[in-house]
Amino acid sequence: MRKNYDFSDSVSNPYAKKLKKQITIRLDPDVISYFKKLSDKNGIPYQNLINLYLKDCAEHEKELEVNWR
Repeated sequence: MRKNYDFSDSVSNPYAKKLKKQITIRLDPDVISYFKKLSDKNGIPYQNLINLYLKDCAEHEKELEVNWR
């Protein structure tokens, strides 16, 4: 391994803007259980399923109706 590397000719990652951002989110255990069951059924990691669902909501601008009565 070299002591110094020359990055003067390096190119920035063109996909960097599309990378996912890691956050912390608190979900109810039954929500996690639901997505884990879907994960087992479909073979897709449950985090990806949650992301796909939320992405669909965002793309279709779905709004949640909350009734606090």
